[in-house]
Amino acid sequence: MEKLFYLSDLFGVAVFAITGALMAGRKSMDLFGVLVIAIITALGGGTLRDVILGNHPVSWIRDDTYILVASLAAVGTVIWVRLTRPINETGLLLADAFGLAVFTVYGTEVALQHNLQPGTAVIMGVITGVGGGVLRDIICNEVPLIFQKEIYAIACIAGSLVFLALREVALPGWLVTAAAMLVVLLIRLAAIHWRLSLPRFHLLDRD
Repeated sequence: MEKLFYLSDLFGVAVFAITGALMAGRKSMDLFGVLVIAIITALGGGTLRDVILGNHPVSWIRDDTYILVASLAAVGTVIWVRLTRPINETGLLLADAFGLAVFTVYGTEVALQHNLQPGTAVIMGVITGVGGGVLRDIICNEVPLIFQKEIYAIACIAGSLVFLALREVALPGWLVTAAAMLVVLLIRLAAIHWRLSLPRFHLLDRD
Protein backbone atom coordinates (compact mmCIF):
# COMPACT_ATOMS: atom_id res chain seq x y z
CA MET A 1 0.00 0.00 0.00
CA GLU A 2 2.83 2.38 0.82
CA LYS A 3 4.43 1.71 -2.56
CA LEU A 4 1.14 2.33 -4.34
CA PHE A 5 0.67 5.59 -2.42
CA TYR A 6 4.19 6.69 -3.41
CA LEU A 7 3.54 5.96 -7.09
CA SER A 8 0.21 7.80 -6.92
CA ASP A 9 1.99 10.74 -5.31
CA LEU A 10 4.48 10.84 -8.19
CA PHE A 11 1.59 10.69 -10.65
CA GLY A 12 0.03 13.69 -8.92
CA VAL A 13 3.34 15.53 -9.16
CA ALA A 14 3.49 14.84 -12.90
CA VAL A 15 -0.09 15.99 -13.49
CA PHE A 16 0.31 19.22 -11.55
CA ALA A 17 3.61 19.87 -13.34
CA ILE A 18 1.77 19.58 -16.65
CA THR A 19 -0.85 22.12 -15.55
CA GLY A 20 1.94 24.46 -14.48
CA ALA A 21 3.74 24.06 -17.81
CA LEU A 22 0.54 24.82 -19.70
CA MET A 23 -0.03 27.97 -17.64
CA ALA A 24 3.55 29.06 -18.38
CA GLY A 25 2.88 28.42 -22.06
CA ARG A 26 -0.21 30.62 -21.97
CA LYS A 27 2.01 33.35 -20.51
CA SER A 28 4.62 32.80 -23.29
CA MET A 29 7.45 32.01 -20.86
CA ASP A 30 10.78 30.54 -21.93
CA LEU A 31 11.81 26.98 -21.08
CA PHE A 32 13.33 27.99 -17.75
CA GLY A 33 10.12 29.75 -16.81
CA VAL A 34 8.15 26.65 -17.79
CA LEU A 35 10.31 24.48 -15.51
CA VAL A 36 10.02 26.89 -12.58
CA ILE A 37 6.24 27.21 -12.81
CA ALA A 38 5.81 23.46 -13.31
CA ILE A 39 7.93 22.57 -10.28
CA ILE A 40 6.25 25.18 -8.09
CA THR A 41 2.82 23.88 -9.09
CA ALA A 42 3.76 20.26 -8.50
CA LEU A 43 5.69 20.65 -5.25
CA GLY A 44 4.52 23.94 -3.76
CA GLY A 45 1.70 22.52 -1.67
CA GLY A 46 3.81 19.79 -0.08
CA THR A 47 6.63 22.26 0.54
CA LEU A 48 4.31 24.70 2.32
CA ARG A 49 2.95 21.86 4.44
CA ASP A 50 6.40 20.61 5.43
CA VAL A 51 7.65 24.11 6.24
CA ILE A 52 4.64 24.86 8.43
CA LEU A 53 4.95 21.50 10.22
CA GLY A 54 8.73 21.81 10.60
CA ASN A 55 9.08 18.57 8.65
CA HIS A 56 12.67 18.97 7.45
CA PRO A 57 14.09 18.31 5.00
CA VAL A 58 11.03 18.76 2.80
CA SER A 59 9.90 15.85 0.63
CA TRP A 60 11.64 16.81 -2.63
CA ILE A 61 14.95 17.33 -0.83
CA ARG A 62 14.74 13.89 0.77
CA ASP A 63 13.87 12.29 -2.57
CA ASP A 64 14.99 14.02 -5.76
CA THR A 65 12.70 11.77 -7.80
CA TYR A 66 10.02 14.41 -7.25
CA ILE A 67 12.07 17.10 -9.00
CA LEU A 68 12.96 14.70 -11.79
CA VAL A 69 9.34 13.69 -12.41
CA ALA A 70 8.14 17.30 -12.38
CA SER A 71 10.90 18.38 -14.77
CA LEU A 72 10.31 15.52 -17.19
CA ALA A 73 6.57 16.19 -17.18
CA ALA A 74 7.18 19.87 -17.96
CA VAL A 75 9.64 19.19 -20.79
CA GLY A 76 7.41 16.45 -22.14
CA THR A 77 4.48 18.85 -22.19
CA VAL A 78 6.46 21.41 -24.20
CA ILE A 79 7.56 18.76 -26.72
CA TRP A 80 4.07 17.26 -27.01
CA VAL A 81 2.39 20.61 -27.61
CA ARG A 82 5.01 21.70 -30.15
CA LEU A 83 5.05 18.46 -32.14
CA THR A 84 1.41 17.44 -32.00
CA ARG A 85 -1.44 19.42 -30.54
CA PRO A 86 -2.54 20.90 -27.19
CA ILE A 87 -3.26 18.38 -24.45
CA ASN A 88 -6.93 17.43 -24.14
CA GLU A 89 -8.39 19.72 -21.48
CA THR A 90 -10.93 17.18 -20.27
CA GLY A 91 -8.33 14.49 -19.75
CA LEU A 92 -6.11 16.94 -17.91
CA LEU A 93 -8.94 17.95 -15.59
CA LEU A 94 -9.62 14.30 -14.79
CA ALA A 95 -5.97 13.66 -14.03
CA ASP A 96 -5.79 16.87 -11.99
CA ALA A 97 -8.75 15.70 -9.91
CA PHE A 98 -6.95 12.44 -9.17
CA GLY A 99 -3.77 14.28 -8.20
CA LEU A 100 -5.78 16.56 -5.95
CA ALA A 101 -7.30 13.54 -4.20
CA VAL A 102 -3.90 11.92 -3.62
CA PHE A 103 -2.25 15.09 -2.32
CA THR A 104 -5.14 15.94 -0.01
CA VAL A 105 -5.24 12.57 1.73
CA TYR A 106 -1.46 12.36 1.89
CA GLY A 107 -1.21 15.84 3.43
CA THR A 108 -3.83 14.95 6.04
CA GLU A 109 -1.96 11.76 6.94
CA VAL A 110 1.35 13.61 7.31
CA ALA A 111 -0.30 16.07 9.69
CA LEU A 112 -1.72 13.23 11.78
CA GLN A 113 1.72 11.64 11.96
CA HIS A 114 2.81 14.86 13.68
CA ASN A 115 0.05 14.35 16.28
CA LEU A 116 -1.86 17.47 15.23
CA GLN A 117 -5.49 18.20 15.98
CA PRO A 118 -8.09 17.12 13.38
CA GLY A 119 -8.87 20.68 12.32
CA THR A 120 -5.21 21.38 11.64
CA ALA A 121 -4.89 18.09 9.77
CA VAL A 122 -7.71 19.15 7.45
CA ILE A 123 -5.99 22.46 6.79
CA MET A 124 -2.72 20.68 6.01
CA GLY A 125 -4.57 18.39 3.60
CA VAL A 126 -6.06 21.37 1.79
CA ILE A 127 -2.72 23.19 1.65
CA THR A 128 -1.05 20.11 0.18
CA GLY A 129 -3.77 19.79 -2.44
CA VAL A 130 -4.16 23.38 -3.56
CA GLY A 131 -1.03 25.22 -2.40
CA GLY A 132 0.99 24.66 -5.55
CA GLY A 133 -1.82 25.88 -7.78
CA VAL A 134 -2.27 29.02 -5.69
CA LEU A 135 1.44 29.82 -5.92
CA ARG A 136 1.35 29.19 -9.68
CA ASP A 137 -1.57 31.56 -10.21
CA ILE A 138 -0.07 34.29 -8.03
CA ILE A 139 3.27 34.17 -9.86
CA CYS A 140 1.43 34.22 -13.21
CA ASN A 141 -0.65 37.22 -12.06
CA GLU A 142 -3.93 35.31 -12.07
CA VAL A 143 -6.71 35.13 -9.49
CA PRO A 144 -6.14 31.70 -7.88
CA LEU A 145 -8.35 29.00 -9.36
CA ILE A 146 -9.77 27.97 -5.97
CA PHE A 147 -11.34 31.42 -5.55
CA GLN A 148 -13.14 31.73 -8.86
CA LYS A 149 -13.96 28.40 -10.55
CA GLU A 150 -15.85 25.22 -9.77
CA ILE A 151 -15.68 23.67 -6.31
CA TYR A 152 -12.05 22.76 -5.61
CA ALA A 153 -10.89 23.35 -2.05
CA ILE A 154 -14.27 22.20 -0.72
CA ALA A 155 -13.57 18.79 -2.25
CA CYS A 156 -10.30 18.67 -0.29
CA ILE A 157 -12.04 19.56 2.96
CA ALA A 158 -14.67 16.87 2.43
CA GLY A 159 -12.05 14.24 1.63
CA SER A 160 -9.98 15.12 4.69
CA LEU A 161 -13.03 14.94 6.96
CA VAL A 162 -13.99 11.54 5.58
CA PHE A 163 -10.42 10.34 6.09
CA LEU A 164 -10.46 11.48 9.71
CA ALA A 165 -13.88 9.96 10.37
CA LEU A 166 -13.07 6.58 8.85
CA ARG A 167 -9.81 6.33 10.78
CA GLU A 168 -11.93 6.09 13.93
CA VAL A 169 -13.64 2.97 12.56
CA ALA A 170 -12.04 -0.45 12.51
CA LEU A 171 -11.34 -0.46 8.79
CA PRO A 172 -8.18 -1.41 6.87
CA GLY A 173 -5.89 1.55 6.20
CA TRP A 174 -6.00 1.06 2.43
CA LEU A 175 -9.81 1.20 2.47
CA VAL A 176 -9.86 4.41 4.52
CA THR A 177 -7.38 6.02 2.14
CA ALA A 178 -9.20 4.85 -0.98
CA ALA A 179 -12.58 6.03 0.32
CA ALA A 180 -11.27 9.49 1.21
CA MET A 181 -9.58 9.86 -2.16
CA LEU A 182 -12.76 8.75 -3.89
CA VAL A 183 -14.75 11.46 -2.09
CA VAL A 184 -12.37 14.18 -3.30
CA LEU A 185 -12.37 12.75 -6.81
CA LEU A 186 -16.16 12.44 -7.11
CA ILE A 187 -16.87 15.90 -5.72
CA ARG A 188 -14.33 17.48 -8.03
CA LEU A 189 -15.61 15.59 -11.08
CA ALA A 190 -19.20 16.48 -10.22
CA ALA A 191 -18.20 20.14 -9.94
CA ILE A 192 -16.52 19.99 -13.35
CA HIS A 193 -19.41 18.17 -15.03
CA TRP A 194 -22.21 20.32 -13.63
CA ARG A 195 -20.11 23.48 -13.16
CA LEU A 196 -20.89 23.57 -9.46
CA SER A 197 -19.49 26.50 -7.53
CA LEU A 198 -20.06 28.42 -4.35
CA PRO A 199 -22.16 31.61 -4.46
CA ARG A 200 -20.16 34.61 -5.56
CA PHE A 201 -19.89 37.88 -3.69
CA HIS A 202 -20.49 40.91 -5.87
CA LEU A 203 -19.90 44.32 -4.31
CA LEU A 204 -22.38 46.73 -5.84
CA ASP A 205 -21.63 50.42 -6.12
CA ARG A 206 -24.13 52.65 -4.42
CA ASP A 207 -24.69 55.98 -6.10
